Amino acid sequence: MKYALLNPKWSFEGSTYFGCAEPHFPLELLSAREMLRAAGQKVLLIDAFMEDLGPGPVSERLNKFGEEFLVIPTAPSYLFWRCPQPELRVTQRWIAELNRRSKVVVIGPHGSATPYATLRKTGADIVLRGEPDQTLAQLATTPWEMVAGCCWRDDDGTFHMSEGLGATDMKALPELDYSDYPVELHRHLHHIFPGNGGDHLRLGAEVEFARGCPYSCMFCNKTLFRNKFRERDLSAVLAEIDQLIGRGVDYIYFIDEIFGVGRQVHMLLEEIAKRQVSIGFQTRIDLWKEETLELLGRARCVSFECGIESITEQGREELNKNCRISTDRITELLIYARRFIPWVQANLIKTADDDPGAVAAWQDRLKRNGVWVSEPVPMFPFPGSPEYVHTFGAEPDDEAWERAHSYYLDSFSGKGYSDIQDQNPLSLRELECAS
Repeated sequence: MKYALLNPKWSFEGSTYFGCAEPHFPLELLSAREMLRAAGQKVLLIDAFMEDLGPGPVSERLNKFGEEFLVIPTAPSYLFWRCPQPELRVTQRWIAELNRRSKVVVIGPHGSATPYATLRKTGADIVLRGEPDQTLAQLATTPWEMVAGCCWRDDDGTFHMSEGLGATDMKALPELDYSDYPVELHRHLHHIFPGNGGDHLRLGAEVEFARGCPYSCMFCNKTLFRNKFRERDLSAVLAEIDQLIGRGVDYIYFIDEIFGVGRQVHMLLEEIAKRQVSIGFQTRIDLWKEETLELLGRARCVSFECGIESITEQGREELNKNCRISTDRITELLIYARRFIPWVQANLIKTADDDPGAVAAWQDRLKRNGVWVSEPVPMFPFPGSPEYVHTFGAEPDDEAWERAHSYYLDSFSGKGYSDIQDQNPLSLRELECAS
């Protein structure tokens, strides 16, 4: 069978999306390609976002290849599946404009939470819930009702859904192959800002060391995909890093849900310290101690982003943060980290329990010690997060994205959105109606 894997050209005008709008490696497609190749399938990967391609040039490549399955995600990258744009506008437009005769397979967070609604809105033939890396190959060889997380409709429009969610054996995921991928086009250095110690860096890349997270924070949208913590084989990750360094990459951003967990993370950092490459990632400050923060310095960590969420123990407990250290210890470790890492960032979420004056005082203290602290960010109740069930009292249904988006707009239109969001977002129906 022939599979075409397409990363469309993303845009976010009028959206509440607060992820990065720059192109990133489509790791979910790159890893799926390795699994498909291992299963003996033929694969074409097109990154229209990185290559700045429209539907016309993509159609030409597809026509030459003659795919039987066309795979398109609903969010820009595994890096942002936890905080995707609520609307399906881009995926809708690309499917409609390409108008392929092949079976169209949609993957991503939207179908994982609301598979029937995603099929209906996009016009796709199949939705895969959860991680698609291994389940994509099964579509060619296995009855779909036996493929975990498969949702499809018959020619007469009848919907079907198999049990479970797609999940990937990370030990089976080999080194990703970048030999025919345009690595050199990826000039973006994720979470590197002017003057934060990364001014010498030239070429960036994203790498996945582990998937999932052992914590269950209220706000985190990981329940329906990439939930259970799993590490990749260390040798495969290091081979991938060496391959990227050979292509000129000097900055790696780890997309892990929570970097710093796992048996091999310290060995990984010791190995990175031997290589000419800098790193960045998201983490929790309570996973680190003084000696491991010093190890990060030796491994040339230049971007260290920590989710603090609330400045009070009570606020963190209500968010189910499961943080085992005090605010004073958090402050101490963040300031210590800044001795070895050029950019240390603490992220906050808007909570009812945090006094604005106390937040401002805490921000000021950390900033005086070189640590950047975000303004408290409004929390979106993503379908698939515990916060969605807490807010609406039920699991997601076909109207879940509309319900969550309307709630978000009603809650924060008068209070202000994050400074990286569109300040005049449209309703979800307006965004998707344009397609």
